[in-house]
Amino acid sequence: MSNKSIIEGVKEYYTNKITQYGCSSLGVDWNSKDSQYLRFSQLTKIIDNKNMFSVLDYGCGYGEFTNYLIENYNKDNFKLFGYDISDKMINEANRLFGNNKNTHFSNILPNIIFDYVIASGIFNVKLELANNEDWLAYILQTIHKLNDLSQKGFSFNALTKYSDKEFMKDYLYYSDPLFLFDYCKQNFSKNVALLHDYGLYEFTIIIRK
Repeated sequence: MSNKSIIEGVKEYYTNKITQYGCSSLGVDWNSKDSQYLRFSQLTKIIDNKNMFSVLDYGCGYGEFTNYLIENYNKDNFKLFGYDISDKMINEANRLFGNNKNTHFSNILPNIIFDYVIASGIFNVKLELANNEDWLAYILQTIHKLNDLSQKGFSFNALTKYSDKEFMKDYLYYSDPLFLFDYCKQNFSKNVALLHDYGLYEFTIIIRK
């Protein structure tokens, strides 16, 4: 299946979620706000300088990452761009946060480079959109895009193949953290961290340039 078909399928899935559950953790397919924010705390370990930075939230949903940044950083010290393939997600993000002078949301990627790029949950929902081999190729292609869009580094998370079998779901994709760690070391930077110790059935990879 082509990447275009994959993207259209994912777009439909998440648009249906936010239509059903609204601007909540369930609306972006997370179980709770606590786990959503725990993921943010892992992903933002890539941010070394809190004084001034720009960050791209790749797959931003309705923009909840904005609230996380406001709670944990000086709101005048960051510029956030949120990108999502779902028009409804972007519309909700602009409704909620469009008045913030340092935030912008769009379904079109800008032609600029950011200090940091984060991506939360974008590699999990495979549905029946692709076989495992094609989905992995899609993940790797997307990771290269995250790399191209970032100057200082990027981070992403994924469900882990070390999840308990009885809790694994057929429509989700469980990545090999060791393979992705090695791939990032070989292709992007010598400074790569694998975080697999924060109590969720997933891992986060941080790439510092």
